[in-house]
Formats: sequence, C-alpha cells, structure tokens
Amino acid sequence: MGDLNTSQSLLEELEAASMVGMTGAVWARVQGEKIAVYDPDGTAHSFAKVNANANKLVRLFRSRGIKAGDSIAVVCSNRVEFIEALQASRRSGLRFTPVNWHLTTDEIAYIIQDCEAKIVVGEARVATVGTATAACPDVQIKLAVGGPIDGFESYNDAIASMDGDDITDPVLGNQMMYTSGTTGRPKGVFRPVPAITPQAMYALRGYDHQTSVQMCAGPAYHAAPLAFDISAALGAGVPLIFIDKWDSELVLRTISEKKVTHFHLVPIMFQRLLALPAEVKAKHSVDHVTYIVHGAAPCPPEVKHAMIEWFGPKLSEYYAGSEGGAGFTIDSHEWLKKPGSVGKRPQLLQVRILDENGNDLPNGQAGGIYHQLPPGGGFTYYKDEAKTNASRVDGFFTMGDVGYFDEDDYLFLTGRNAETIISGGVNIYPQEVDNELIKHDAVADSATVGIPHDEWGEQVKAVILLKPGYEPSDTLAQEILDFGRRSLPSFKVPRSLDFVTDLPRSEAGKIQRNKVRAPYWEGRTRQI
Repeated sequence: MGDLNTSQSLLEELEAASMVGMTGAVWARVQGEKIAVYDPDGTAHSFAKVNANANKLVRLFRSRGIKAGDSIAVVCSNRVEFIEALQASRRSGLRFTPVNWHLTTDEIAYIIQDCEAKIVVGEARVATVGTATAACPDVQIKLAVGGPIDGFESYNDAIASMDGDDITDPVLGNQMMYTSGTTGRPKGVFRPVPAITPQAMYALRGYDHQTSVQMCAGPAYHAAPLAFDISAALGAGVPLIFIDKWDSELVLRTISEKKVTHFHLVPIMFQRLLALPAEVKAKHSVDHVTYIVHGAAPCPPEVKHAMIEWFGPKLSEYYAGSEGGAGFTIDSHEWLKKPGSVGKRPQLLQVRILDENGNDLPNGQAGGIYHQLPPGGGFTYYKDEAKTNASRVDGFFTMGDVGYFDEDDYLFLTGRNAETIISGGVNIYPQEVDNELIKHDAVADSATVGIPHDEWGEQVKAVILLKPGYEPSDTLAQEILDFGRRSLPSFKVPRSLDFVTDLPRSEAGKIQRNKVRAPYWEGRTRQI
C-alpha cells in the first residue's frame, strides 16, 4: 500500500483493502493514534491498537491450525474484543458468528455447534458460556475476555507474543447471523458471497472520518447494529462509542456530550427517548446529529413524527432482515409525504405481494411480501434445505412479513404471518392495532394478540404497558379501547385489554408476541 497523497487515493486504497478485509489496516496507518473504540466504561482504544490485535489474532489462529473457511463464534457484550475478533475474521477468511449472550446454556451451545465453530471468544460475565462451549467438542481455541472462564485461556495472554504487523496474505472472511427463530431452533443465514459496502455509501450517509462519531446503543451480536454501527464505523474510519445497556438519559447525554453524529436505533428506543422529561431533553443538544438509521421493527407514525420534530429530518428507515431483502429505504423527507411507508418499490430486484395460494395481489391488498433472490441465490439457511425451500416461490423468498403497495408503489407493513390473528375467518394484523393504541397519551407500549374464543377461534386482545403516572383501571382500559375505535375498523378493535408492567421485546426491538400470547393459550392443544 503506497503513500496517500489525495483523498481520491485514500478512497481507492480503502476500496482495494475492503476486498481482502484490511480496511482497518488502512485507517490504522492514516490515523493510528486516533481513538477507534470507546468501551462502555470509557476505556479508549486506538485504531493502531485494534488493528495490531486483529493481526495478532490471525497469527494465533493460523499457528493453531485454523484455516480459511473455518468458523469463529463470539459470545460477548459490546466491547473492543468483539471488534478485534471481527476484524481478524474478515482478514483470515473465517466465518464470523456473533451469539446472543442472553441465551440459555443449551441455546448458546446449539449455535456454537451448529455454526461448526473452531474458535470461541467468550466473556466472563456470560455465566453460561463456559458450560455451553464445553458441550462442543469441535472447538479448538477458547479465549476468555473480561476475566477467567474455566477451560478457556486468557485472550490477552494468548496474543501477547504474536506479531501485530499487518499480515501480508489476507483472505476475505464472511459472517453468518442466526435468525431469531419464532418457532423451533434459530438457523444460520449463510451467504456464499461476502457483502462489501462501497466507500461511496459512507459518503452518502454523511460520514467524515475527521469529524464524525458513531454510537452503538444496541447489541453488537444483532445484524442491524453490526451493520449500521460497527461495520459502518470500521469502514468509514470514525470512532465508535459502545453503550452496554439501554439507559435513555445516558444515551441522550452521550449523543450530546460526545458529539455523536451517526447511530442506529429501533422504534422502542425512540419511544423511550421521547418519554424523557422535557427538562432532561432540553439540557442536551442534538443539533450536530447527521444520520439516524432505523428498522428491525415497525415504527408507529406518531413516534417517527415526534423524532423528526426533535432531531430534524435526519431519520433514514430501511426494511430488510438477516436474510437480506430487495433494498427498501426511505429518508425523512420522502417519509413525511408517505407516513408509515418503508420505501418505494426497488428498481434492481422485484418484490411481489402474494396471497396464501401464491397468487399476485394488486396494489392496496395486503399479502405475503416476497423478495427476488439476487443472482446466485443470495442465501441459504445453514444445513437446512427444507427451511430454505419453504421460504421460496419461483426465485423469490419471504421473511414472513405481510404488507401492501399503495397506488404509488410505496410499501406498507401490516404484520407478520406468524402473528396474524384469525377471528371469525378474518385476518387481523396486530401491528396495525398497536400503531393506533400507542397514540393514546397513557400508552407506553402495546402488544395486540389473539386469545382463544370458542366461537370465533381467536379474539383480539390488547396488552398495554402504561406510561409513568398512569394507573391501571377499568375506566382507563375502556378509554383506550374507545380511543382505538375512532380509527380502527370495528373488527380490528380489541374486545378486551390487560395491563402489564413489562412487555417482552427481542434485542432487535421486535415485540415477542409469542411470549405475550402464550399465557392465554396455556393448557390448550389448539394454538390458533
């Protein structure tokens, strides 16, 4: 790699380096002493240090017989070692699988075993990781971060004697995310061709490596923060500030004090920020924010309107999944013209709306959303041909989402097939109901589900989390239901309402309706 004389030569070098996973090496040479990662406790790590440790890991792996094509599983929270292991995998040809460290011992062991990991990087705070890894005999290297783990060697000790200079024969690695798995075991989403983000994309998102700052407030192991926070910061050469656990005031203070310009959030995070007292919000400037990207879960229009009013038209929404997608995006200006949409029909890949018999539906009618597979097939569910085939129709695949195109070819999501309520033979999509109930002043969060009904099969029930200052009562329940009746067709209005003190959401921010729904169906052999 030669000297950098102009910004154009830097871009060209970065593009070339991305093809072999060495983007971090370029940034380490350009701005080696600049901070690349801030751990949640404030510890800072330079670009040079992160890059050197990635090179050390590559040499450690190779010295132990690990080869390109092997797999590494990382079971740790938001911390610098996650970044170093990711960079090492990308330049040594490994398949990188981040594991949700909140899972049970059995679930973690399943993913480590299923992805065929030869390496596990585990964190001492994850009490289950040692036992889970011990159940996986094919693991050859076990590295512990954040303290000792039985059966593991110290991460820092293992790489201490390794050479940190840039490796001279990098091989581009890949990654394999695991789906959340609404039924049965989660499955790895495997793409034979690694995705590479062009440098032009970072420019479009307003990145400037000299001034931009990225925040990661979601879990690193999830596909969206990994793509839009971590990989973006690594590719654009900007500092990454890790948040360990959601705290609304901490997040807002970090945005303000650290001059954060870019971050990814999910709608429930928007709601929690918006719920902060006015005097708290007034203390923290957000004028410097450049780009807020969101997705992973439907965002109620009122919530998004409020965020745009507060932060300005800085929000960009995407619609995709671990499996990929056709490429829906919509910025704030376009969204304000089409509130509730996730974007216009893409130009490169087709999208079909199909009924349950596989027939195409006209604009305006909701059905299953099917995305055209890119050339080469796009992805497979790892070692599960049946699940792969079940998601496909004539070169298109579905992620189980339901929606419709309006007359101008803008896509609107109405729910997921797995969550559809069938009451009296009529399909009801609970997200539509939630989007209305959450507009009520007392409602902090809403999860509409179908509960058993002897005559209709299922009856619509609203399960509501109240905002601070409101107390559950029959009167308030009726008020919320009457509120929903103003905007919802009568058959979609919940017939009953329960108050709860917590609503389960995944780390991606998606409401876990199966968990909300389960108590109502307990003891019944029929679940629909």
